[in-house]
Amino acid sequence: MVSTLKQIFRPYKPFLAKFINFPKRPEPIYYKNSYSQEGEDMILSRFFEDKKNGFYVDVGAHHPQRFSNTYYFYLRGWHGINIDAMPASMNLFNELRPNDINLEIAISDTRQKLIYYAFNEPACSGFCKELADTYSQVPHYKKIFEKEIQTYPLSEVLDEYLPLNQTIDFINIDVEGLDSQVLISNNWEKYRPTIVLVEDLQQTSMEEANESKVARFMREQNYKLYGKTVCTLIFKKN
Repeated sequence: MVSTLKQIFRPYKPFLAKFINFPKRPEPIYYKNSYSQEGEDMILSRFFEDKKNGFYVDVGAHHPQRFSNTYYFYLRGWHGINIDAMPASMNLFNELRPNDINLEIAISDTRQKLIYYAFNEPACSGFCKELADTYSQVPHYKKIFEKEIQTYPLSEVLDEYLPLNQTIDFINIDVEGLDSQVLISNNWEKYRPTIVLVEDLQQTSMEEANESKVARFMREQNYKLYGKTVCTLIFKKN
């Protein structure tokens, strides 16, 4: 019946439109593509919704696209510094993120040499022996090599590579067990991003996270815990 009526009135629709407001087709729904492991880039996009030409620092960048908290912003015209200790990790960054500063450097609280544990799943690679031993017990993870690598404080790396007068919108830290050491190694008087993301595999609730060692340290730097995903704490500058 409805189909028949549509056929009858279709030729008269232009004339009837002068007197009747025909409903328009609904607007299409647009989705944002997230590249993060837990949607961190979508949370950040709400903070920086209208900002163009922003700047990020990604410590433990892992991959230019996969599990990346910065790639969404790179596609929007942002740029920044990607840092990872994995040997040869920056080859793909240089290919896919040529507008970024890509550094194969290890970060810790002091200059020292540490053993790096590399896995067939690069997201598991890092300097923490305890985590490496845990990952080694998982059947589909395999340690492929160990290597002694020189580390540097984050402050020294930013002193050398951060462009002159460049402010940092957010720092992302995900280094499999050395996250606290990376935080300590920053010069918080000099480099104060609006948002700081830190991986924390121990805290399961906001209450626990707010009492963690990382949160206490960040409060001392005048940052507050703003939110969290399953494994990432999000701090906002006061």
